[in-house]
Amino acid sequence: MKAAVTAVLGPTNTGKTHLAVERMCAHSSGIMGFPLRLLAREVYDRVVKLKGADQVALVTGEEKIAPPNARWHLCTVESMPEHDAAFVALDEAQLGTDAERGHVFTDRLLRRRGREETMILGSEALRPMIRDLVPDAEIVGRPRFSKLTYAGAKKISRLPKRSAIVAFSAEEVYAVAEMLRRLRGGAAVVMGALSPRTRNAQVAMFQAGEVDYLVATDAIGMGLNMDVAHVAFAGLHKFDGRRNRRLTVAEMAQIAGRAGRHQRDGTFGGVVEEGPGAFLPEEVFAIEEHRFPRIEHLYWRNGEPDFSSVDALIASLERRPEPGVLLPSPRSTDLAVLKRLADEPWVRDRSRSPAMVKRLWAACGLPDFRKLGIDPHARFVSRVFGYLSEGRGVIPNQWFADEVTRLDTIAGDVETIAGRIAAIRSWAYIAQRPDWLADPAYGAERTRQIEERLSDGLHASLTQRFVDKRTTALIRQIGADASLLPVVIGPEGEVLVEDHPIGRLDGFRFTVDPAARAGDRRLLLAAAEKRLAGERTRRGEALVGAEDAAFMLDGPAIRWGGHTVAQLTPGPSLARPQIRLDRDLDCLTKPQREAVQTRLTRWLAAMMAKHLPVLPALSEAARDPEATPALRVVAGELEATGGLFPRLGLREPLDALDQDERKRLRKIGITIGALDLFDPRLLKPAAARWRLALLAVRGTVPASPREGASVLPRGAPGATLATGFRPLAAQAVRVDLVERIARAAHDARQGRKPFAPDPALATSMGVEPATFERLMAELGFRTVRRDGQDVPAWVWHGRRPPKREERPAPPPTGAFAALASWRHG
Repeated sequence: MKAAVTAVLGPTNTGKTHLAVERMCAHSSGIMGFPLRLLAREVYDRVVKLKGADQVALVTGEEKIAPPNARWHLCTVESMPEHDAAFVALDEAQLGTDAERGHVFTDRLLRRRGREETMILGSEALRPMIRDLVPDAEIVGRPRFSKLTYAGAKKISRLPKRSAIVAFSAEEVYAVAEMLRRLRGGAAVVMGALSPRTRNAQVAMFQAGEVDYLVATDAIGMGLNMDVAHVAFAGLHKFDGRRNRRLTVAEMAQIAGRAGRHQRDGTFGGVVEEGPGAFLPEEVFAIEEHRFPRIEHLYWRNGEPDFSSVDALIASLERRPEPGVLLPSPRSTDLAVLKRLADEPWVRDRSRSPAMVKRLWAACGLPDFRKLGIDPHARFVSRVFGYLSEGRGVIPNQWFADEVTRLDTIAGDVETIAGRIAAIRSWAYIAQRPDWLADPAYGAERTRQIEERLSDGLHASLTQRFVDKRTTALIRQIGADASLLPVVIGPEGEVLVEDHPIGRLDGFRFTVDPAARAGDRRLLLAAAEKRLAGERTRRGEALVGAEDAAFMLDGPAIRWGGHTVAQLTPGPSLARPQIRLDRDLDCLTKPQREAVQTRLTRWLAAMMAKHLPVLPALSEAARDPEATPALRVVAGELEATGGLFPRLGLREPLDALDQDERKRLRKIGITIGALDLFDPRLLKPAAARWRLALLAVRGTVPASPREGASVLPRGAPGATLATGFRPLAAQAVRVDLVERIARAAHDARQGRKPFAPDPALATSMGVEPATFERLMAELGFRTVRRDGQDVPAWVWHGRRPPKREERPAPPPTGAFAALASWRHG
C-alpha cells in the first residue's frame, strides 16, 4: 500500500501545525522539519509533554537532544535526519521561494517521505506547485478559524493591548521597544536571532501579561504561537540580502495572520496612514479575503551532489533543473564559500579524495550566524577546514576553548550580548558535528552552558532596557486616568503609590523619583499634580498661619520648613525690598498666593523692626520734606549703604547739620564717629546677616567677616568698610572699636600738649602697634619724641583730612545726588 501524501494548505491561524503534531504522535515514529530553530523548540516542548523526554529528539544545527530510543524528531529543515520514519512533515513549505534557503525546502518537498504518511504544510498559494511536483498528494484546504480585519493605522502610543509590532531590522525593533517602554511601560522582544531560551523568556512575559506589547521581526510569522490580538506593521519594506524591497502581499498576510487565536478574531494595521509604510487598498482586500498570487516557481539545487572532486562538487551544485516550475537557487552562502576556498591551492591539495571533498562541503555548510558577509565568513571556514584536513582531523582543543571562553561573559549592552550569542552558535554548530572535535560531547555541553548564560543575560538586558514594570503595573491599574493613582505622602515628603516611592514633595515642589525614566515622568507628574492639590492647599494654609520663628532668610531667599518659598528683590530703596513668591507656589490658588504674600510682608516688616530698625528710620528722614537738604543727604547715603558710611565722604553735609539734626540722627541710632557714621546694632551677628542680605539684593555682595571678630587681617574676607571693618595698616578694626579707641585718646589728651595714651585698650582688642599708630594718625594725632623716653608722645594736630589708604568714598548717587548738588555748586 502506497504511503499517503497530504498537503494541508491555508492561511495562518488554521491549526495546520497542531494537526500535523497530532498526526505524528498517532504514528510509531515521526520527523517534522521547521523553518526556525525557535519553532522546532516550541513543538519539541509540546511533544515532550505528550510522549516523554526519552522518546523525543530535537535536532538543529546548534543543538541536539537525542535520546537513544527517540522515536519522534523535531528538526530544522536543514537538520532533518535521513533515517526512515513512519511519519514525515514539512512546515512552511512555501519558503521554497526563499532565495537563500528555498532549495532546502524544495528538496525536502521532493525527496523526504514518511513510511506511512507525509504531510506538507504551507500557504494556499503553494497549490500549483503541489499539483506539479507532487501530483499524487491529496490537497486539503484549511480555512482560518477566526476573522482577520484591517483596523487602520494607529500611532504606537495608541495601539491596543496584546499588540505585536513588527519591524524588519534589529535597530528598528530596539527603537520601537524603547518607545513603548517610555509610553506604555515596556514590551517583550522576539527576533529570529534570539536563542530559544531568550525567546521563551520574552514570550513568557508577554503571555503572562507582565507586558502588553511585543516587538518582533518577521520571524513572528513562522508559526510562533502567541496570544496576539493585533499586529501593527512598523514598516512595509525589508532588506532581503540584496536590496530594500516592499513586502509581498503573501508576506504581509503571513505576518498579519498571527493576530487572533483559534476562534478569536484578530486585527492588523500600520503605524502610519500615508506614504510607503501605509497599506494599499488592494493589499488590505487581499489579506482580509486571503487572496494571494499563486506561487509559480520554487528554487532548487541538486540534493545529491557529486563528491568525486571539488570541481565536480561545484558543477553538481550549479546544475540547472529540468525546464518547468523549478528555478536554480540564485544564491547561497555555503556555495559562495566553497567557490572562495576552491581558489586556494592548499584547499585543492587537501581535497583529492571524495571523503575529504565531502568534509570540505560540510565545513562550507557552517552558517554565518554572525552575518559577517562572505569574505570574513570564508576566512573563518578556511581555518576550520584547515584543522579538519590535517593531523588528527579535529579542531584543536585550545583554539576552541579560548574562543568560547572569550564569549563567556554577560557584560555589555543588548547588542553586545546578542552578538556573543550569534558567535557561540557557530561554536555550538561545530560541537554538534560528530567528528570535528576530539570530545564533541564536552564541546556541546560547554557551548550549551554559555548560550544559556548569555541568553539569561540577554533576557535580563532586554527586560531592563525595554520594560519598566512599575509603569506597566500603574498603567494596568489605572488605565488612562492618571488621577486614579492612590497617592500617599510620607512623613519625610516621600510620595508613594501602594508603598512604592514615585517621587518627593519638597515644600510645594513635586519631584519624580530619579530612577523613573522619561515615560514614567509624564504619567507620574500628571497623577501627582491632580492628587497633590489638597496637600499643597494644606501646606499653604500652614504657611499663612506660621509663627515668625518658622521663617528664615538665607541670602535673598525666604525659607519655610527648609524650603524656599519666596525671594527678596530690589525695591524703592534698600530698606524697602520687594517679596516675590517662588514659582513652586504657582500651584496655589490666587487667593492663597495673596494670603502668603501678605503673611511674608508682615514677617519682613517685623524682622526689619527687630534687626534693622535704623534703615526704615533713615528712609523716613531721607524723604522728610521738613528736613534740611544736608540731613536728607546724610540719611539717604546711610540708608543706601546699609547704615554705615565713612565720615570723610559726608564731611560737607555733616558740617551743615545743626545740633537738633545731629540729635535726630543719634536718636535714630547713628553714631557720628571720628572716622565713620554707623549704627552699632548693625554689627551684631543677626543684624549683620540681614544687612548683608539686603545689600546682596541690591547687587552689592560683600564677603561676610568671621562672626564675632573684632580685628581681621587686612585682605581677609569681610575686612572692608562695607562690612563694618576699617582697614588700618596690616589689620582691619571693627568701626565701633575704632570709635572706642578714638574716644579714649581724646579723653586722655590735654589740649595740644604731648601725651602718651594707654595702649592697653588697643592691645586687649588685638590691635597691633603699627595698626594703632596708623589709627592715631587717621584721628589727627602726630608723634613727638620726648627726651629720655622710649615711648612716643602724641600731640593733637587739629582736625584735618587724614591721608587715605583707600580710594575716596563715592559721591552721593540716585535721588540724593540732587540734594547734595549744593556742595558742588
